[in-house]
Amino acid sequence: MVQAVLVLIVLVNGLFAWRFFQDFRAHRQEALAEPGSGAFLGAWGAVVFFLSTFGISDFALSTVFYRMRKLVEDAKLPGTLNTQCAIPVAVMALAYISAIQVEPVTLVSCIAAQMAGAYLGPRFVVKLPVRTLRVCMGVGLILAAFFVVAGKFGWVPSGGEATGLSGGKLVLALGLLFAYGALNNVGIGSYAPTMATIYALGMSPAVAFPIMMGACTFSVPLGAMEFVRLGAYGRKITFFVGLFGIVGVLAAVFVVKSLNLAMLQWVVAAVVLYSALTLLHSAFAERA
Repeated sequence: MVQAVLVLIVLVNGLFAWRFFQDFRAHRQEALAEPGSGAFLGAWGAVVFFLSTFGISDFALSTVFYRMRKLVEDAKLPGTLNTQCAIPVAVMALAYISAIQVEPVTLVSCIAAQMAGAYLGPRFVVKLPVRTLRVCMGVGLILAAFFVVAGKFGWVPSGGEATGLSGGKLVLALGLLFAYGALNNVGIGSYAPTMATIYALGMSPAVAFPIMMGACTFSVPLGAMEFVRLGAYGRKITFFVGLFGIVGVLAAVFVVKSLNLAMLQWVVAAVVLYSALTLLHSAFAERA
């Protein structure tokens, strides 16, 4: 089952890569004339996808950075954010699913639940106030970060080392991951809540990584291919950031694999708390 997932990742993202390089070759001179040097964009790609591998949003960081440096027009920004991350996220998924043991049924069902949420969710989440969703998620993640830290100090029972779920826990996880997939459509990232959920259900925090990346690596390239077809993206950014983003991903994967469980719990707490504060800041800034 896991081998089938890996093959599908290669096929889906290989199709995106082929279509992108065909488009890049056809518009090579136009692409190289776009703003930004290749070396500069490559360095940015390595940094931003190193951080993204730990759950820090490359969408948020790149949006601020590209607008500040005037590297791509706003109309092409959504397409650029999607196309630049397709290949690095595929590498993340392949590396984590291969390197970190997850019970196959848990892995595949969690990936499927989050993808279903991303596909079916918009018809529900668009009816809800985005600000209210962000406040609720932000408060929930702060509580989750507190329980991770409390577990470290022995105040409450801490997460376990399980690599799979069954029964009621699996059903709960699938329901929550479906919701996280839906919330992606209103700009609320799924990485941090997935981390918190996996930890709270008694699984090893490392298991969150293959589940998070596995869900994203199927949904991202499908949308990215549409942006390529329309030419509504920054070709130069996608080429250099996507290519050198692979370097950042591999460096981060090595760090995660070399960390012991105790250190990884602190990483989970930091990422969850960072995401919570980002959501609350967005909510109150929107109100202001």
